[in-house]
Amino acid sequence: MNNKPIGVFDSGVGGLTAVRELKKLLPDENIVYFGDTGRNPYGTRSKNTIIKYAKQAVRFLMKHDVKAVIAACGTVSTVLDEKAALDILGKDMPYTGIVLPATRTACAMSAGGRIGVIATTAAIRSGAYGRAVRAISPSAKVFGNACPLLVPLVENGMIGVDNKISRLVLEMYLRPLMKEEIDTLILGCTHFPLLYDLINDVLGYDVTLIDPCVSAVAELKTGLTKQGMLNESADGGGRVNYFLTDSPENFESVVALFLRGEANGKITHIDIESIDA
Repeated sequence: MNNKPIGVFDSGVGGLTAVRELKKLLPDENIVYFGDTGRNPYGTRSKNTIIKYAKQAVRFLMKHDVKAVIAACGTVSTVLDEKAALDILGKDMPYTGIVLPATRTACAMSAGGRIGVIATTAAIRSGAYGRAVRAISPSAKVFGNACPLLVPLVENGMIGVDNKISRLVLEMYLRPLMKEEIDTLILGCTHFPLLYDLINDVLGYDVTLIDPCVSAVAELKTGLTKQGMLNESADGGGRVNYFLTDSPENFESVVALFLRGEANGKITHIDIESIDA
């Protein structure tokens, strides 16, 4: 039994999809969420800058005595591997990004080995998904496309199947992947699962969509279960504390969009400069 919280961090609010999956799959677990809303997006930043920000996020979560960490950011997950993260954590702690869990699921689900990836510019540029897929399934083909316009569309709630603007943007991004006849598509940014139905509709043929947070949380649950680290305390847990590096104004409405419900937790603004203090 371990009632310490699970730490989740992201460049902004996309990681709330990981919180949603945690609440669904591990409803008794307490969660500390760190969103670097004051410095996002990370998708156009340099590798060194992304690593610097990720290290600060991990150190912040460590101050809250977390028992496990999820890097719920596709961009971070492509540049901060598990070894580097564990070096920061300084101990043997369950840690997962979203790249490897999503890749393992995609390789298992792909019938023809033609795997597409949509993600941020930095994530695609890193080539991390291609390397991960080839390490698992050397014969598989990987086709990636950067989709920088999708994040603001999602955060503005333009996610419905009938949204003409989002549909046009998705048609532009997905057309090259459709020409490659992909059979599986990794939604390599944690915002993108909110467009799940629209992406399915635009593709118009049988493509398996991989939600990276579903894969990451499932793997984390397996790890925590094996190590006897699930929260089984009498109080039930299930509390979430949100920490943001920018004003929390309008955050509750964003939470409602991503979690499909209220925040049900304390929202705190923190000074980014205090993280390393």
